[in-house]
Amino acid sequence: MSTQTPSIEQQKTDVDAHKTKSISKAFTSLLPIFAFVKPYKLMLALALLALLLTAAVNLSLGQGVKLVIDNGFIAGSVEQLQSAILILIGLISLLALGTFSRFYMMSWLGERVSADIRKTVFNRIVTLHPSYFEENRSGELMTRLTTDTALLQSIIGSSFSMALRSSLMLIGGLIMLMVTSIKLTLFVVLSVPVILVPMMLYGKKVRKLASSSQDAIADVGTYAGEIIQNIKVVQSYTHEAKEQLAFGNEVEKAFTVAKRRVKQRSYLIAVVIFLTFGAISAMLWVGGMDVLAGRMSGGELGAFVFYAIMVAMSVATVAEVYGELQRAAGSATRLLELLEVKSDISEVPEPTPLKQGAQSAITFDNVTFSYPSRPDNAALNNINLSIPNGKVVALVGPSGAGKTTLFELLQRFYDPQSGNIQFNEEDITQLSLTELRDAMGMVPQHPVLFSSDVWHNIRYGKPDATDEEVINAAKRAHAHEFIVQLPEGYGSFLGEQGVRLSGGQKQRIALARAILKDPNVLLLDEATSALDAQSEFHVQAALDELMTSRTTIIIAHRLSTVIHADLIVVMDQGKIVDTGTHTSLLQSSKLYQRLCELQFDKANESN
Repeated sequence: MSTQTPSIEQQKTDVDAHKTKSISKAFTSLLPIFAFVKPYKLMLALALLALLLTAAVNLSLGQGVKLVIDNGFIAGSVEQLQSAILILIGLISLLALGTFSRFYMMSWLGERVSADIRKTVFNRIVTLHPSYFEENRSGELMTRLTTDTALLQSIIGSSFSMALRSSLMLIGGLIMLMVTSIKLTLFVVLSVPVILVPMMLYGKKVRKLASSSQDAIADVGTYAGEIIQNIKVVQSYTHEAKEQLAFGNEVEKAFTVAKRRVKQRSYLIAVVIFLTFGAISAMLWVGGMDVLAGRMSGGELGAFVFYAIMVAMSVATVAEVYGELQRAAGSATRLLELLEVKSDISEVPEPTPLKQGAQSAITFDNVTFSYPSRPDNAALNNINLSIPNGKVVALVGPSGAGKTTLFELLQRFYDPQSGNIQFNEEDITQLSLTELRDAMGMVPQHPVLFSSDVWHNIRYGKPDATDEEVINAAKRAHAHEFIVQLPEGYGSFLGEQGVRLSGGQKQRIALARAILKDPNVLLLDEATSALDAQSEFHVQAALDELMTSRTTIIIAHRLSTVIHADLIVVMDQGKIVDTGTHTSLLQSSKLYQRLCELQFDKANESN
């Protein structure tokens, strides 16, 4: 069986189709982004009106040049020269006014749309399920929020306007060229396909390299962010020089990709300019011969040169904007991919109201769960647990037993692969996420503080709380005394992740936040573990008060916490191996006995 080799004509057709597809893909990628422009249709219409005005004035300038040459220079009339100059100045004034209006309104539109896109992307990010962030780097997401949206702002606010203006000037200029001289126009028309070919050839390369460049920049941002967040570890191990070298390598990788992109764009612009002005030079020679032969006036040649340069500059601008368009298409694709991500945690259209006064606060019924990043490793295996309302339950077990996973499932950061979880006798998948999470207050072992002041960090538990409520919560968490000693008291900036506070101080701020929230269910990941003995005494007293008539689940590491619990749940390898009180488990559970000997008693003795 023989195969037929495609003909040269067929190969050319395939290449042209591929190029057309590349252009179409670039525009198609950007079309959804322009949906953000719709709310500002009036501003866009005014900007386009100003753009049409400037285009019309620009085209009229050629006739002004013709008047100056024919009626002024060649005719030798001072009055006609003055009139022609005044007309030219009037046109230039209109051009300046129109350009100001166009530039301001299009730039405003670009900034406004860019801000809207940033907000939309951020709003999407904060609603995504936690497993998404296990698979996607924060540095890359930050790049999409900043670099990608900035590039789109440039396209909408500047390049889009330039492309429209240049397209109008190109079409209008060609019409004026034909009106002035058909023969000379042929030089310009024949040069257009020659100029467009390199645009198509290099455009695709620029787009691919632009996407690679954005990825390389994301790598740089991710690496730098990780080092800065862990700067104490880096300096503790004296790895400054090593990290400087490693970061330098990442930067150089990004530079290498950017250099290739810039090189391709430079080729594109240089070739277009050379071919364009080469065609103008040939046209000038032919036109000059016509003027010498008396077939056209000097003013007509001057106007033709003006329009030819206008057409050439328009083509060059379109070529440059085309390169920007290719880059923006990559950014638009990355942003749209993020906006189209669906959260694994979804709410029902009509959630069930949260029931009050139920006998059982929390129930785990045959719950089995594996993290998306580790699907073959069950973090929880057939968990059955009922937590009565108003009771204190302690979760104990070795690291990796699944204690923290129970907290995450309860707050619906993940949904189990099988089984169900009930909160106040209602399936949590049927409840509003906001209502479910508002009913809980979480204090992690390693508290998270924001780069703001004390007011903001405590008030995060209840945004509408008064200053008195914030201060009262801080006092109950034994935090007020050290807060008032800070340079600006409650208005003191805490630094990134609360770096200006000690571990115990950060823990008390986080506890004050939970106290202020006043939730129905407290989730404590050993909230007193970072406190000294004196602070722990006072905070534990505050916790005892807070836990009164409130359901509390504690991941316990200290014997004092375990002893006071109404129910102790012993976990190991994702399973519940035993439940009971401290006294009963000492008799029935060897694992609990070992934990008491190796962990609880040791922690108790250290105090």
